[in-house]
Amino acid sequence: MRILHIIPNLRKGGAERIAMDMCAELATRQGVEVKLVYINNLAQYDTSEAKYDLQCMPSSVQLSLTKPATYNIAALDALIKTWQPDVIHSHLFEAEIVSRSITYPQAKWFSHCHDNMHQLETFTLAILGSKKRITEYYERIYLLKRYRANGGNKFIAISKDAQQYFERVLPKDLNHVTHIPNAINSKRFTKPDGYTKQASNTLQLVTVGSLVDKKNQALLIDVVEEMVRRGADVHLHILGDGPNRQKLQGKVDALKLSNHITLHGNVAKVEEYLWRSDIYVHGAYYEPFGLVLVEAMAAGLPVISLDGRGNRDIISNGENGYILPEQNAKTFADTIEQLASDKPLYNRIQQAGLQTAQQFDIVKYVDSLLALYRS
Repeated sequence: MRILHIIPNLRKGGAERIAMDMCAELATRQGVEVKLVYINNLAQYDTSEAKYDLQCMPSSVQLSLTKPATYNIAALDALIKTWQPDVIHSHLFEAEIVSRSITYPQAKWFSHCHDNMHQLETFTLAILGSKKRITEYYERIYLLKRYRANGGNKFIAISKDAQQYFERVLPKDLNHVTHIPNAINSKRFTKPDGYTKQASNTLQLVTVGSLVDKKNQALLIDVVEEMVRRGADVHLHILGDGPNRQKLQGKVDALKLSNHITLHGNVAKVEEYLWRSDIYVHGAYYEPFGLVLVEAMAAGLPVISLDGRGNRDIISNGENGYILPEQNAKTFADTIEQLASDKPLYNRIQQAGLQTAQQFDIVKYVDSLLALYRS
């Protein structure tokens, strides 16, 4: 079986990590050949450890309501026609548009629903009041046509919330949605035997995510401010980068919290920061799934998260972590302090999290994925 995965670029986000991990695991399976193609620049990333064929093929499609569409897909089209994959599996909306602009009905086509693609939303009169939404509705019409031209399409939803969304917006003939929760390489995040965290009286908090609005790191800054006001010795490590970095740093400085909060930017080994921390905190108000929550659990950290809908598939409140219904810094701080001050509770949540993480291991995931490819 030849399997081609297509993704826009390597931003080190959840979609990219799952794509790389699944390709690495697929490459170990007997009778499977796998390629991973990036359609944007890959030059600045170290791909030397890839255990599968990884290529960069700059590709783009520009759709327009008023002008003919422009296509830069010749190289990707040639790869598909020459290599003749049995399965083509795309990740994220840009790869969706680019890959489906190629006609190759000989393969089975799969779309990985890492989030609720708002471009596929059904028509409402409200669309007419927004040029952006009109354009997105045109993209929906284009994609539905291309799905059919390639003999149909299968959708892999990473959460129950995503599954419900796609089952609602897809037309009947294309409504083939399977729920397979995302997964991680558990071995990477499991603490090495004999690892000992450096002793510290400071409560070490950590969060991971792109610095964009929906990840909502500003809430966590408010939480730390509340804890410091109460006299807590706490430090929050924010891992990730993005357009909101300057704004977030400005808030840290304005609240005089630079001794309690560090914005590290993108880091090479997230797991090492997790191992050095005490509690994982997550402020995202929308989370399609929450891969970082599983990674934190696998690293042995209790998790406290805002309810982002998709993460309801991971966290059972008060059992393997905490999922908070409202953006309330005081409630968030109360939960952290309760967990940090009650060692038996901390240990119970920690052990339940470790067990949960094992349910989302990439080996089991690829078993399910191959079964779906072959069905």
